Amino acid sequence: MKTFPDRLLSGYLAFRQQRLPTEQTRYRELSERGQSPETMVIGCCDSRVSPEVIFDAGPGELFVVRNVANLVPPYAPDGAAHGVSAALEFAVQVLRVKNIVVLGHAQCGGIKALVQDTEPLSPGDFIGKWMSILEATRDETVRKPGEGEHDFITRLEKRAVLQSLDNLMTFPCVKILAERGKLQLHGAYFGVSHGSLSVLDKATGKFVNATDEA
Repeated sequence: MKTFPDRLLSGYLAFRQQRLPTEQTRYRELSERGQSPETMVIGCCDSRVSPEVIFDAGPGELFVVRNVANLVPPYAPDGAAHGVSAALEFAVQVLRVKNIVVLGHAQCGGIKALVQDTEPLSPGDFIGKWMSILEATRDETVRKPGEGEHDFITRLEKRAVLQSLDNLMTFPCVKILAERGKLQLHGAYFGVSHGSLSVLDKATGKFVNATDEA
């Protein structure tokens, strides 16, 4: 009995018939010499925010790690399993990427739940602990007079990107290369409804429209 999702099978057939013929040479090259992406993207696992789609990336261009709320945990070599940290270590020390982009987005369910202190954070075995990475940031982010919850959540979504960038610098392999100018860290924020992209201006700490930077 066929159990694999029909939508995925039909998508794969479309890929084989339409896209693969135009990129077959690229796939063969990647198979033979391995991957060498220049950019790592740390994004959210939200199905609406695919880095490969947003940045129109071809095969082998981006090394992508996705998790709830696009978080980077602080450096913690405690012997436990750390998926994001392992991917980061591989990207920096093995692939030697030149850029790391933390990609936040609007309507993030994890951050909304953190603000409202509701499910899916509790009950659960994992997600509450994961989102606790942002608890201090949430508590330090004071709601402005007259600021609605939607605007506050949006501001926290962007603060989460800044926090992840700060946490990246707690990793020795990242800090050393960044301070030597051999690794660039970037923040970005995707607006789901309009498909807008803003990027972090490091001088001001503000997010500006990406098309203004082009």
